[in-house]
Amino acid sequence: MGSLDFPPPYPMNVAVGDLTDFEARLLKWISASDFVEVAWSTKRAAEAFNVKEKEVYEALAALSSKAKDHIQIFYDGGAIRIVADY
Repeated sequence: MGSLDFPPPYPMNVAVGDLTDFEARLLKWISASDFVEVAWSTKRAAEAFNVKEKEVYEALAALSSKAKDHIQIFYDGGAIRIVADY
């Protein structure tokens, strides 16, 4: 029986060029931080990067698809937790 090979909807490995400057900086910041033990705060992230909270939400949404092999976002203990490896 043959197999059907379909290309993945997004590249398997994210390249720095595939991310916007802000997405790359946010991913690096999350990678260097501990948002598992310390709950994620979109407000604090927006303040740290001097952007609006909406921009942080949009970047996280983009990272969850563009860099899905490098970021995990989950809910635990009443708060959002994020871990990344980039």
